[in-house]
Amino acid sequence: MRTPRGKLLLVLAVVLVVAGAGWGVGTLLRSPADEAAARKPPKPSLVTAAVERRELVATVVVSGTLEYGSPYPVSLAGVVGGSETAQRATRAPRRGPLAEGAVMMEVNGRPVFVFSGTVPMHRSIVPGAKGADVKQLQKALRRLGYRAPATGVFDQATVTAVSRFYAKRGYEAQQPTLELRQKRDDLHRAVRSAQEVLATERKALDQGKDVLPLKVRLSGARQDLKEAEQALRSARAQDHTTEDEAKAEAAESAVRVAEERLLAAQQELAQAGATPTPAPSLSPSPTAGSTVGAPAGPPADTRLLELRVANARADLAAARSALERVREEAVITRAKRLTELGKNVRVAREAVVTAEQALRQARQLSPVKLKVANAERDLASARALLAEFSRTYGTTVPPGEVVFLPKLPARLHKASVKAGEPVDRPIATVTSSTFVVSGSVDAAEAERLKTGLKATIETEAGQAVPGTVTSLGGRDTKGAVPVTITPASMKGLKKLAGAPVTVRVTIGATDQEVLVVPAAAVVTAADGKARVQVEIAPDRTKEVEVRTGLSADGAVEVTGDLQPGDQVVINSA
Repeated sequence: MRTPRGKLLLVLAVVLVVAGAGWGVGTLLRSPADEAAARKPPKPSLVTAAVERRELVATVVVSGTLEYGSPYPVSLAGVVGGSETAQRATRAPRRGPLAEGAVMMEVNGRPVFVFSGTVPMHRSIVPGAKGADVKQLQKALRRLGYRAPATGVFDQATVTAVSRFYAKRGYEAQQPTLELRQKRDDLHRAVRSAQEVLATERKALDQGKDVLPLKVRLSGARQDLKEAEQALRSARAQDHTTEDEAKAEAAESAVRVAEERLLAAQQELAQAGATPTPAPSLSPSPTAGSTVGAPAGPPADTRLLELRVANARADLAAARSALERVREEAVITRAKRLTELGKNVRVAREAVVTAEQALRQARQLSPVKLKVANAERDLASARALLAEFSRTYGTTVPPGEVVFLPKLPARLHKASVKAGEPVDRPIATVTSSTFVVSGSVDAAEAERLKTGLKATIETEAGQAVPGTVTSLGGRDTKGAVPVTITPASMKGLKKLAGAPVTVRVTIGATDQEVLVVPAAAVVTAADGKARVQVEIAPDRTKEVEVRTGLSADGAVEVTGDLQPGDQVVINSA
Protein backbone atom coordinates (compact mmCIF):
# COMPACT_ATOMS: atom_id res chain seq x y z
CA MET A 1 0.00 0.00 0.00
CA ARG A 2 1.52 3.28 -1.18
CA THR A 3 1.86 6.28 1.05
CA PRO A 4 0.54 9.74 0.04
CA ARG A 5 4.14 10.90 -0.60
CA GLY A 6 4.85 8.05 -3.01
CA LYS A 7 1.75 8.84 -5.02
CA LEU A 8 2.88 12.44 -5.34
CA LEU A 9 6.27 11.46 -6.68
CA LEU A 10 4.72 9.13 -9.24
CA VAL A 11 2.43 11.90 -10.55
CA LEU A 12 5.37 14.28 -10.93
CA ALA A 13 7.38 11.71 -12.91
CA VAL A 14 4.51 11.13 -15.34
CA VAL A 15 4.14 14.89 -15.87
CA LEU A 16 7.81 15.29 -16.63
CA VAL A 17 7.83 12.43 -19.16
CA VAL A 18 4.82 13.84 -21.00
CA ALA A 19 6.38 17.35 -21.08
CA GLY A 20 9.70 16.03 -22.49
CA ALA A 21 7.96 14.04 -25.20
CA GLY A 22 5.94 17.08 -26.26
CA TRP A 23 9.05 19.26 -26.51
CA GLY A 24 10.86 16.67 -28.64
CA VAL A 25 7.98 16.32 -31.07
CA GLY A 26 7.78 20.09 -31.30
CA THR A 27 11.44 20.43 -32.37
CA LEU A 28 11.05 17.83 -35.12
CA LEU A 29 7.85 19.21 -36.58
CA ARG A 30 8.52 22.65 -38.33
CA SER A 31 6.46 24.59 -40.78
CA PRO A 32 7.55 25.07 -44.45
CA ALA A 33 8.33 28.72 -43.75
CA ASP A 34 10.64 27.75 -40.88
CA GLU A 35 12.35 25.17 -43.12
CA ALA A 36 12.93 27.71 -45.93
CA ALA A 37 14.30 30.27 -43.49
CA ALA A 38 16.75 27.70 -42.10
CA ARG A 39 18.13 26.90 -45.58
CA LYS A 40 18.64 30.53 -46.78
CA PRO A 41 22.43 31.29 -47.53
CA PRO A 42 24.21 33.71 -45.24
CA LYS A 43 24.72 37.30 -46.24
CA PRO A 44 27.72 37.69 -48.61
CA SER A 45 30.97 39.04 -47.04
CA LEU A 46 34.52 40.01 -48.32
CA VAL A 47 37.58 37.69 -47.97
CA THR A 48 40.60 39.84 -47.20
CA ALA A 49 44.24 39.53 -46.18
CA ALA A 50 46.50 42.06 -44.57
CA VAL A 51 49.28 43.85 -46.45
CA GLU A 52 52.66 42.88 -44.91
CA ARG A 53 56.14 44.37 -44.92
CA ARG A 54 58.80 41.64 -45.01
CA GLU A 55 61.62 40.20 -47.06
CA LEU A 56 60.53 37.97 -49.91
CA VAL A 57 62.61 34.98 -51.06
CA ALA A 58 61.77 32.88 -54.15
CA THR A 59 62.96 29.27 -54.02
CA VAL A 60 62.75 26.06 -55.98
CA VAL A 61 62.46 22.95 -53.83
CA VAL A 62 64.49 19.90 -54.86
CA SER A 63 64.10 16.53 -53.16
CA GLY A 64 67.26 14.49 -53.46
CA THR A 65 69.76 12.14 -51.85
CA LEU A 66 73.00 13.06 -50.13
CA GLU A 67 75.84 11.04 -51.66
CA TYR A 68 79.44 11.25 -52.79
CA GLY A 69 79.74 13.05 -56.13
CA SER A 70 81.25 12.44 -59.58
CA PRO A 71 80.71 8.68 -59.88
CA TYR A 72 83.32 7.14 -62.17
CA PRO A 73 83.27 3.49 -63.27
CA VAL A 74 86.68 1.83 -63.17
CA SER A 75 87.84 -0.96 -65.48
CA LEU A 76 91.27 -2.50 -65.96
CA ALA A 77 92.98 -1.60 -69.25
CA GLY A 78 94.50 -5.05 -69.69
CA VAL A 79 96.29 -7.89 -67.96
CA VAL A 80 97.75 -7.59 -64.49
CA GLY A 81 101.23 -9.11 -64.34
CA GLY A 82 102.92 -10.62 -67.33
CA SER A 83 100.72 -13.69 -67.78
CA GLU A 84 97.83 -14.00 -70.20
CA THR A 85 96.17 -16.63 -68.00
CA ALA A 86 92.77 -16.12 -66.35
CA GLN A 87 92.68 -12.85 -64.42
CA ARG A 88 90.88 -13.19 -61.10
CA ALA A 89 90.62 -10.89 -58.13
CA THR A 90 92.67 -12.20 -55.22
CA ARG A 91 91.90 -9.14 -53.08
CA ALA A 92 88.64 -7.37 -53.90
CA PRO A 93 88.30 -3.58 -53.90
CA ARG A 94 87.22 -2.11 -50.56
CA ARG A 95 85.05 0.91 -49.90
CA GLY A 96 86.89 3.89 -48.54
CA PRO A 97 89.26 6.71 -49.46
CA LEU A 98 91.82 6.38 -52.25
CA ALA A 99 95.04 8.38 -52.22
CA GLU A 100 97.65 8.57 -54.97
CA GLY A 101 99.77 5.44 -55.11
CA ALA A 102 97.27 3.36 -53.12
CA VAL A 103 96.60 -0.30 -53.94
CA MET A 104 92.99 -0.58 -55.11
CA MET A 105 92.95 -4.39 -55.34
CA GLU A 106 95.05 -7.42 -56.25
CA VAL A 107 94.68 -9.62 -59.33
CA ASN A 108 96.51 -12.95 -59.39
CA GLY A 109 98.51 -11.65 -56.44
CA ARG A 110 99.67 -8.56 -58.33
CA PRO A 111 98.76 -4.98 -57.27
CA VAL A 112 96.52 -2.48 -59.04
CA PHE A 113 97.68 1.06 -58.19
CA VAL A 114 95.77 4.34 -58.60
CA PHE A 115 97.37 7.56 -59.83
CA SER A 116 96.02 10.97 -60.77
CA GLY A 117 95.84 11.59 -64.51
CA THR A 118 93.54 12.23 -67.44
CA VAL A 119 95.24 9.94 -69.98
CA PRO A 120 93.81 6.43 -69.55
CA MET A 121 96.13 3.46 -69.23
CA HIS A 122 95.92 1.67 -72.58
CA ARG A 123 99.10 -0.37 -73.10
CA SER A 124 102.06 -2.02 -71.42
CA ILE A 125 104.72 0.55 -70.66
CA VAL A 126 107.95 -1.12 -71.74
CA PRO A 127 111.57 0.10 -71.89
CA GLY A 128 111.93 2.75 -74.56
CA ALA A 129 108.20 3.53 -74.70
CA LYS A 130 107.33 7.18 -75.36
CA GLY A 131 104.10 9.13 -74.92
CA ALA A 132 101.78 11.18 -72.73
CA ASP A 133 100.92 8.16 -70.57
CA VAL A 134 104.62 7.65 -69.75
CA LYS A 135 105.04 11.33 -68.83
CA GLN A 136 101.88 11.13 -66.70
CA LEU A 137 103.31 8.15 -64.80
CA GLN A 138 106.63 9.95 -64.33
CA LYS A 139 104.88 13.00 -62.86
CA ALA A 140 102.92 10.80 -60.45
CA LEU A 141 106.13 9.14 -59.27
CA ARG A 142 107.73 12.56 -58.79
CA ARG A 143 104.76 13.72 -56.68
CA LEU A 144 105.31 10.67 -54.49
CA GLY A 145 108.98 11.55 -53.98
CA TYR A 146 110.67 9.27 -56.51
CA ARG A 147 113.36 10.71 -58.77
CA ALA A 148 111.86 10.04 -62.15
CA PRO A 149 112.47 12.35 -65.12
CA ALA A 150 109.50 13.98 -66.82
CA THR A 151 110.68 13.32 -70.38
CA GLY A 152 107.87 11.06 -71.55
CA VAL A 153 110.42 8.28 -72.22
CA PHE A 154 110.44 5.08 -70.16
CA ASP A 155 114.21 5.08 -69.66
CA GLN A 156 116.47 3.44 -67.09
CA ALA A 157 115.97 6.24 -64.55
CA THR A 158 112.20 5.74 -64.75
CA VAL A 159 112.62 1.96 -64.46
CA THR A 160 114.61 2.51 -61.26
CA ALA A 161 111.91 4.81 -59.84
CA VAL A 162 109.16 2.28 -60.68
CA SER A 163 111.14 -0.54 -59.06
CA ARG A 164 111.65 1.49 -55.88
CA PHE A 165 107.95 2.43 -55.79
CA TYR A 166 106.86 -1.22 -56.06
CA ALA A 167 109.39 -2.35 -53.45
CA LYS A 168 108.24 0.35 -51.01
CA ARG A 169 104.74 -1.16 -51.16
CA GLY A 170 105.89 -4.72 -50.77
CA TYR A 171 105.80 -5.83 -54.41
CA GLU A 172 108.30 -6.46 -57.18
CA ALA A 173 108.06 -4.56 -60.43
CA GLN A 174 107.07 -6.78 -63.34
CA GLN A 175 110.11 -8.63 -64.70
CA PRO A 176 110.29 -10.60 -67.97
CA THR A 177 108.26 -13.80 -67.75
CA LEU A 178 109.62 -17.28 -68.37
CA GLU A 179 108.15 -17.21 -71.87
CA LEU A 180 109.91 -13.92 -72.65
CA ARG A 181 113.24 -15.19 -71.30
CA GLN A 182 112.93 -18.33 -73.40
CA LYS A 183 112.11 -16.25 -76.46
CA ARG A 184 115.17 -14.09 -75.89
CA ASP A 185 117.37 -17.20 -75.61
CA ASP A 186 115.86 -18.52 -78.83
CA LEU A 187 116.68 -15.27 -80.62
CA HIS A 188 120.28 -15.38 -79.36
CA ARG A 189 120.62 -18.95 -80.60
CA ALA A 190 119.23 -17.94 -83.97
CA VAL A 191 121.90 -15.23 -84.28
CA ARG A 192 124.67 -17.64 -83.34
CA SER A 193 123.39 -20.26 -85.82
CA ALA A 194 123.28 -17.65 -88.60
CA GLN A 195 126.83 -16.59 -87.77
CA GLU A 196 128.03 -20.18 -87.96
CA VAL A 197 126.31 -20.75 -91.31
CA LEU A 198 127.78 -17.55 -92.73
CA ALA A 199 131.28 -18.45 -91.53
CA THR A 200 130.96 -21.89 -93.10
CA GLU A 201 129.81 -20.52 -96.44
CA ARG A 202 132.51 -17.85 -96.48
CA LYS A 203 135.15 -20.47 -95.74
CA ALA A 204 133.84 -22.56 -98.58
CA LEU A 205 133.96 -19.53 -100.84
CA ASP A 206 137.48 -18.56 -99.79
CA GLN A 207 138.82 -22.11 -100.22
CA GLY A 208 137.59 -22.33 -103.80
CA LYS A 209 140.32 -22.87 -106.50
CA ASP A 210 139.11 -19.85 -108.40
CA VAL A 211 139.80 -17.46 -105.55
CA LEU A 212 142.73 -19.01 -103.65
CA PRO A 213 145.49 -17.63 -105.95
CA LEU A 214 143.86 -14.25 -105.85
CA LYS A 215 143.79 -14.38 -102.07
CA VAL A 216 147.52 -15.14 -102.04
CA ARG A 217 148.10 -12.29 -104.45
CA LEU A 218 146.05 -9.92 -102.29
CA SER A 219 147.91 -11.02 -99.17
CA GLY A 220 151.25 -10.31 -100.87
CA ALA A 221 150.08 -6.95 -102.14
CA ARG A 222 148.98 -5.97 -98.67
CA GLN A 223 152.34 -7.03 -97.25
CA ASP A 224 154.18 -4.99 -99.90
CA LEU A 225 152.02 -2.00 -99.07
CA LYS A 226 152.74 -2.42 -95.40
CA GLU A 227 156.53 -2.55 -96.03
CA ALA A 228 156.41 0.43 -98.41
CA GLU A 229 154.48 2.50 -95.90
CA GLN A 230 156.92 1.51 -93.15
CA ALA A 231 159.91 2.50 -95.32
CA LEU A 232 158.30 5.85 -96.09
CA ARG A 233 157.57 6.50 -92.43
CA SER A 234 161.18 5.65 -91.51
CA ALA A 235 162.58 7.91 -94.25
CA ARG A 236 160.39 10.77 -93.11
CA ALA A 237 161.56 10.27 -89.54
CA GLN A 238 165.28 10.59 -90.58
CA ASP A 239 166.83 13.82 -91.89
CA HIS A 240 169.84 12.06 -93.47
CA THR A 241 170.95 8.56 -94.36
CA THR A 242 173.99 6.94 -92.79
CA GLU A 243 176.01 7.51 -95.97
CA ASP A 244 175.03 11.19 -96.07
CA GLU A 245 175.91 11.60 -92.42
CA ALA A 246 179.38 9.99 -93.08
CA LYS A 247 180.05 12.34 -96.00
CA ALA A 248 178.97 15.31 -93.90
CA GLU A 249 181.24 14.28 -91.02
CA ALA A 250 184.23 13.87 -93.41
CA ALA A 251 183.59 17.30 -94.92
CA GLU A 252 183.23 18.88 -91.49
CA SER A 253 186.50 17.20 -90.42
CA ALA A 254 188.27 18.63 -93.49
CA VAL A 255 186.95 22.08 -92.58
CA ARG A 256 188.28 21.74 -89.05
CA VAL A 257 191.73 20.60 -90.32
CA ALA A 258 191.87 23.55 -92.73
CA GLU A 259 190.91 25.91 -89.90
CA GLU A 260 193.69 24.50 -87.72
CA ARG A 261 196.30 24.84 -90.54
CA LEU A 262 195.24 28.41 -91.19
CA LEU A 263 195.48 29.24 -87.52
CA ALA A 264 198.95 27.69 -87.25
CA ALA A 265 200.18 29.56 -90.37
CA GLN A 266 198.80 32.82 -89.02
CA GLN A 267 200.55 32.27 -85.68
CA GLU A 268 203.91 31.54 -87.38
CA LEU A 269 203.58 34.65 -89.53
CA ALA A 270 202.78 36.76 -86.52
CA GLN A 271 205.82 35.48 -84.61
CA ALA A 272 208.08 36.02 -87.55
CA GLY A 273 206.93 39.60 -87.97
CA ALA A 274 207.49 40.39 -84.27
CA THR A 275 211.13 39.03 -84.06
CA PRO A 276 213.82 40.82 -86.31
CA THR A 277 216.77 38.83 -87.71
CA PRO A 278 220.01 39.50 -85.60
CA ALA A 279 223.20 40.99 -87.41
CA PRO A 280 226.50 38.98 -87.38
CA SER A 281 228.88 40.14 -84.55
CA LEU A 282 232.62 41.10 -85.28
CA SER A 283 233.81 41.35 -81.68
CA PRO A 284 234.13 38.70 -79.14
CA SER A 285 231.09 37.87 -77.10
CA PRO A 286 230.64 40.08 -74.17
CA THR A 287 231.54 38.74 -70.83
CA ALA A 288 229.04 38.02 -68.28
CA GLY A 289 227.63 41.12 -66.77
CA SER A 290 228.44 43.20 -69.78
CA THR A 291 225.86 45.85 -70.60
CA VAL A 292 226.82 46.42 -74.16
CA GLY A 293 224.06 44.95 -76.52
CA ALA A 294 224.53 43.49 -79.97
CA PRO A 295 223.37 45.62 -82.86
CA ALA A 296 220.00 44.67 -84.58
CA GLY A 297 219.96 43.04 -88.00
CA PRO A 298 217.57 43.53 -90.95
CA PRO A 299 213.86 42.38 -90.73
CA ALA A 300 213.08 38.65 -91.17
CA ASP A 301 211.83 37.34 -94.55
CA THR A 302 208.07 36.38 -94.03
CA ARG A 303 207.08 35.79 -97.63
CA LEU A 304 207.06 32.04 -97.26
CA LEU A 305 204.90 32.27 -94.17
CA GLU A 306 202.48 34.63 -95.86
CA LEU A 307 202.25 32.18 -98.76
CA ARG A 308 201.43 29.43 -96.30
CA VAL A 309 198.69 31.55 -94.74
CA ALA A 310 197.21 32.28 -98.15
CA ASN A 311 197.29 28.63 -99.07
CA ALA A 312 195.67 27.71 -95.72
CA ARG A 313 192.87 30.18 -96.38
CA ALA A 314 192.29 28.74 -99.81
CA ASP A 315 192.21 25.22 -98.38
CA LEU A 316 189.66 26.31 -95.72
CA ALA A 317 187.44 27.91 -98.31
CA ALA A 318 187.60 24.79 -100.44
CA ALA A 319 186.77 22.61 -97.41
CA ARG A 320 183.81 24.76 -96.53
CA SER A 321 182.57 24.74 -100.09
CA ALA A 322 182.85 20.94 -100.12
CA LEU A 323 180.83 20.75 -96.86
CA GLU A 324 178.15 22.93 -98.36
CA ARG A 325 177.95 20.71 -101.42
CA VAL A 326 177.66 17.62 -99.23
CA ARG A 327 174.77 19.13 -97.31
CA GLU A 328 172.96 20.21 -100.46
CA GLU A 329 173.44 16.81 -102.00
CA ALA A 330 172.04 15.23 -98.79
CA VAL A 331 168.86 17.36 -99.05
CA ILE A 332 168.42 16.52 -102.71
CA THR A 333 169.11 12.86 -102.05
CA ARG A 334 166.52 12.77 -99.19
CA ALA A 335 163.89 14.42 -101.37
CA LYS A 336 164.55 11.94 -104.16
CA ARG A 337 164.40 9.07 -101.69
CA LEU A 338 161.07 10.26 -100.22
CA THR A 339 159.66 10.71 -103.71
CA GLU A 340 160.71 7.23 -104.68
CA LEU A 341 159.32 5.71 -101.46
CA GLY A 342 156.03 7.61 -101.90
CA LYS A 343 155.79 6.27 -105.42
CA ASN A 344 156.41 2.77 -104.06
CA VAL A 345 153.52 3.23 -101.59
CA ARG A 346 151.17 4.36 -104.35
CA VAL A 347 152.15 1.46 -106.53
CA ALA A 348 151.61 -0.91 -103.61
CA ARG A 349 148.17 0.54 -102.93
CA GLU A 350 147.19 0.19 -106.55
CA ALA A 351 148.30 -3.39 -106.39
CA VAL A 352 146.13 -4.01 -103.30
CA VAL A 353 143.07 -2.41 -104.94
CA THR A 354 143.63 -4.43 -108.10
CA ALA A 355 143.98 -7.65 -106.11
CA GLU A 356 140.83 -6.88 -104.08
CA GLN A 357 138.81 -6.19 -107.22
CA ALA A 358 140.01 -9.38 -108.81
CA LEU A 359 139.13 -11.35 -105.69
CA ARG A 360 135.75 -9.68 -105.40
CA GLN A 361 134.89 -10.39 -109.00
CA ALA A 362 135.99 -13.97 -108.58
CA ARG A 363 133.84 -14.38 -105.51
CA GLN A 364 130.81 -12.86 -107.25
CA LEU A 365 131.20 -15.33 -110.07
CA SER A 366 131.60 -18.21 -107.66
CA PRO A 367 128.58 -20.58 -107.22
CA VAL A 368 129.07 -20.38 -103.46
CA LYS A 369 128.50 -16.61 -103.58
CA LEU A 370 124.72 -17.03 -103.49
CA LYS A 371 124.94 -19.12 -100.35
CA VAL A 372 127.10 -16.49 -98.68
CA ALA A 373 124.63 -13.73 -99.63
CA ASN A 374 121.72 -15.73 -98.24
CA ALA A 375 123.62 -16.44 -95.06
CA GLU A 376 124.39 -12.72 -94.67
CA ARG A 377 120.71 -11.83 -95.08
CA ASP A 378 119.69 -14.49 -92.55
CA LEU A 379 122.20 -13.15 -90.04
CA ALA A 380 121.00 -9.56 -90.53
CA SER A 381 117.39 -10.64 -90.04
CA ALA A 382 118.22 -12.60 -86.88
CA ARG A 383 120.11 -9.64 -85.44
CA ALA A 384 117.25 -7.25 -86.27
CA LEU A 385 114.73 -9.48 -84.50
CA LEU A 386 116.97 -9.72 -81.44
CA ALA A 387 117.51 -5.95 -81.39
CA GLU A 388 113.78 -5.25 -81.67
CA PHE A 389 112.98 -7.70 -78.90
CA SER A 390 115.78 -6.41 -76.65
CA ARG A 391 114.55 -2.84 -77.07
CA THR A 392 111.41 -3.60 -75.03
CA TYR A 393 112.90 -6.32 -72.82
CA GLY A 394 113.18 -5.61 -69.10
CA THR A 395 111.07 -4.13 -66.30
CA THR A 396 107.59 -3.17 -67.51
CA VAL A 397 104.33 -1.71 -66.19
CA PRO A 398 101.46 -3.97 -67.33
CA PRO A 399 98.32 -2.12 -68.51
CA GLY A 400 96.13 -3.54 -65.74
CA GLU A 401 98.44 -2.61 -62.86
CA VAL A 402 97.78 1.14 -63.06
CA VAL A 403 94.46 3.01 -63.04
CA PHE A 404 94.54 6.74 -63.75
CA LEU A 405 91.68 8.68 -62.11
CA PRO A 406 90.77 12.26 -63.11
CA LYS A 407 91.12 13.54 -59.58
CA LEU A 408 92.60 12.34 -56.30
CA PRO A 409 91.99 11.89 -53.44
CA ALA A 410 88.83 9.98 -54.28
CA ARG A 411 86.57 7.42 -52.65
CA LEU A 412 85.85 3.88 -53.71
CA HIS A 413 82.07 3.88 -53.47
CA LYS A 414 81.13 0.43 -54.67
CA ALA A 415 83.04 -2.74 -55.52
CA SER A 416 81.74 -4.66 -58.53
CA VAL A 417 83.84 -7.81 -58.15
CA LYS A 418 84.56 -10.13 -55.29
CA ALA A 419 87.60 -12.23 -54.49
CA GLY A 420 87.86 -15.10 -56.95
CA GLU A 421 85.75 -13.45 -59.66
CA PRO A 422 87.08 -12.52 -63.12
CA VAL A 423 88.03 -8.89 -63.71
CA ASP A 424 86.90 -8.66 -67.34
CA ARG A 425 84.18 -6.12 -66.46
CA PRO A 426 84.06 -2.86 -64.43
CA ILE A 427 85.64 -3.58 -61.07
CA ALA A 428 84.38 -0.64 -59.01
CA THR A 429 82.73 2.77 -58.95
CA VAL A 430 84.83 5.63 -57.66
CA THR A 431 83.46 8.97 -56.52
CA SER A 432 84.97 12.20 -55.37
CA SER A 433 85.74 12.62 -51.69
CA THR A 434 83.08 15.36 -51.31
CA PHE A 435 79.30 15.06 -50.91
CA VAL A 436 76.69 16.23 -53.39
CA VAL A 437 72.91 16.17 -53.44
CA SER A 438 71.48 14.44 -56.51
CA GLY A 439 67.84 15.23 -57.32
CA SER A 440 65.62 16.30 -60.17
CA VAL A 441 62.94 18.89 -60.97
CA ASP A 442 60.39 19.18 -63.76
CA ALA A 443 61.32 21.06 -66.90
CA ALA A 444 59.38 24.20 -65.94
CA GLU A 445 61.19 24.51 -62.61
CA ALA A 446 64.54 23.69 -64.28
CA GLU A 447 64.18 26.78 -66.48
CA ARG A 448 64.34 28.92 -63.35
CA LEU A 449 67.61 27.29 -62.22
CA LYS A 450 71.22 27.84 -63.26
CA THR A 451 74.60 26.78 -61.94
CA GLY A 452 76.03 28.96 -59.19
CA LEU A 453 72.71 29.64 -57.42
CA LYS A 454 72.82 29.47 -53.64
CA ALA A 455 70.85 26.77 -51.87
CA THR A 456 70.06 25.47 -48.40
CA ILE A 457 70.25 21.72 -47.74
CA GLU A 458 67.85 20.55 -45.01
CA THR A 459 68.29 17.12 -43.44
CA GLU A 460 65.54 15.10 -41.77
CA ALA A 461 67.07 15.96 -38.42
CA GLY A 462 66.57 19.68 -39.11
CA GLN A 463 70.19 20.51 -39.92
CA ALA A 464 70.63 23.24 -42.54
CA VAL A 465 73.80 23.36 -44.64
CA PRO A 466 74.52 26.01 -47.31
CA GLY A 467 75.26 24.79 -50.81
CA THR A 468 75.49 25.73 -54.49
CA VAL A 469 73.91 24.40 -57.66
CA THR A 470 76.86 22.87 -59.55
CA SER A 471 75.26 21.13 -62.52
CA LEU A 472 72.04 20.72 -64.50
CA GLY A 473 71.54 17.67 -66.70
CA GLY A 474 69.46 17.03 -69.75
CA ARG A 475 65.79 16.17 -69.64
CA ASP A 476 65.11 12.46 -69.24
CA THR A 477 62.26 10.43 -70.78
CA LYS A 478 59.89 11.47 -67.98
CA GLY A 479 60.54 15.17 -68.49
CA ALA A 480 62.62 15.57 -65.32
CA VAL A 481 65.93 17.42 -65.25
CA PRO A 482 68.75 16.14 -62.97
CA VAL A 483 70.15 18.71 -60.56
CA THR A 484 73.35 18.50 -58.51
CA ILE A 485 73.91 20.66 -55.44
CA THR A 486 77.29 20.71 -53.67
CA PRO A 487 77.41 21.49 -49.92
CA ALA A 488 79.73 24.26 -48.82
CA SER A 489 80.97 22.11 -45.94
CA MET A 490 81.26 18.40 -45.15
CA LYS A 491 80.86 19.00 -41.44
CA GLY A 492 78.22 16.76 -39.90
CA LEU A 493 77.32 15.07 -43.22
CA LYS A 494 79.62 12.03 -43.34
CA LYS A 495 77.17 9.86 -41.39
CA LEU A 496 74.27 10.84 -43.66
CA ALA A 497 75.54 9.27 -46.88
CA GLY A 498 72.53 7.95 -48.79
CA ALA A 499 69.99 9.87 -46.68
CA PRO A 500 67.14 11.85 -48.30
CA VAL A 501 67.34 15.64 -47.98
CA THR A 502 65.37 18.67 -49.11
CA VAL A 503 67.12 21.49 -50.94
CA ARG A 504 65.73 24.98 -51.29
CA VAL A 505 67.42 26.79 -54.15
CA THR A 506 67.16 30.56 -53.94
CA ILE A 507 66.27 31.90 -57.40
CA GLY A 508 65.54 35.47 -56.23
CA ALA A 509 65.25 37.62 -53.09
CA THR A 510 64.59 41.22 -52.16
CA ASP A 511 67.45 43.20 -50.71
CA GLN A 512 65.25 44.55 -47.90
CA GLU A 513 61.72 44.39 -46.48
CA VAL A 514 59.02 45.19 -49.04
CA LEU A 515 55.22 45.36 -49.17
CA VAL A 516 53.80 41.89 -49.83
CA VAL A 517 50.25 40.83 -50.74
CA PRO A 518 48.77 37.45 -51.71
CA ALA A 519 49.20 36.81 -55.44
CA ALA A 520 45.40 36.17 -55.64
CA ALA A 521 44.73 39.77 -54.59
CA VAL A 522 46.36 41.23 -57.71
CA VAL A 523 44.15 41.67 -60.75
CA THR A 524 45.31 42.85 -64.17
CA ALA A 525 42.76 45.19 -65.75
CA ALA A 526 41.94 45.58 -69.42
CA ASP A 527 44.49 48.40 -69.70
CA GLY A 528 47.23 45.99 -68.65
CA LYS A 529 47.80 47.64 -65.27
CA ALA A 530 47.79 45.71 -62.01
CA ARG A 531 45.36 46.70 -59.25
CA VAL A 532 44.20 45.53 -55.82
CA GLN A 533 40.96 46.21 -53.98
CA VAL A 534 41.41 47.63 -50.51
CA GLU A 535 38.61 47.36 -47.92
CA ILE A 536 37.91 50.87 -46.56
CA ALA A 537 34.72 50.00 -44.58
CA PRO A 538 32.47 46.97 -44.12
CA ASP A 539 31.36 45.89 -47.58
CA ARG A 540 33.13 48.92 -49.16
CA THR A 541 36.37 48.81 -51.24
CA LYS A 542 38.51 50.98 -53.46
CA GLU A 543 40.89 50.09 -56.28
CA VAL A 544 44.57 50.90 -55.87
CA GLU A 545 46.99 50.71 -58.81
CA VAL A 546 50.22 48.82 -57.98
CA ARG A 547 53.42 47.66 -59.62
CA THR A 548 54.40 44.04 -58.99
CA GLY A 549 57.87 42.64 -58.32
CA LEU A 550 59.24 39.33 -57.07
CA SER A 551 56.72 36.57 -56.38
CA ALA A 552 57.30 33.55 -54.16
CA ASP A 553 55.24 31.03 -52.21
CA GLY A 554 51.88 32.54 -53.30
CA ALA A 555 52.88 36.10 -52.38
CA VAL A 556 54.01 38.99 -54.58
CA GLU A 557 55.98 42.19 -53.99
CA VAL A 558 53.96 45.38 -54.72
CA THR A 559 54.52 49.11 -54.68
CA GLY A 560 51.73 51.69 -54.60
CA ASP A 561 49.40 53.59 -52.26
CA LEU A 562 49.35 50.84 -49.62
CA GLN A 563 50.35 50.58 -45.99
CA PRO A 564 51.15 47.55 -43.85
CA GLY A 565 47.92 46.31 -42.29
CA ASP A 566 45.64 47.38 -45.15
CA GLN A 567 43.14 44.67 -45.98
CA VAL A 568 43.20 43.65 -49.63
CA VAL A 569 40.40 41.60 -51.15
CA ILE A 570 41.34 38.12 -52.26
CA ASN A 571 37.91 37.16 -53.61
CA SER A 572 34.25 37.93 -52.90
CA ALA A 573 31.36 35.54 -52.50
